[in-house]
Amino acid sequence: MYAVIKTGGKQYRVAAGDKIKVEQIAADVGQELVFDQVLAVGNGAELKVGTPLVSGASVTVKVVAHGRHDKVRIFKMRRRKHYQKRQGHRQNFTEIEVASISA
Repeated sequence: MYAVIKTGGKQYRVAAGDKIKVEQIAADVGQELVFDQVLAVGNGAELKVGTPLVSGASVTVKVVAHGRHDKVRIFKMRRRKHYQKRQGHRQNFTEIEVASISA
């Protein structure tokens, strides 16, 4: 069984036991969360798609860790104008483990 959930402005396809990194969530490590924004639920060949959400469906997850992604380097340059700008960014994330999917 799998589900498509929405969190942090992004959509993720998850199944029970999966570990994924999502946008940072204000929760403690070890805390259980329930995502009720489920866009689709599938089981084998059957698929239930919501309009826009599947009613009564939820995904229970456990917070495993918090961290920061690798640095993304931004470099801007205008040729022949003596303009160069360097910038870096590291995005925060929360790693979660999917415990169960209920539809």
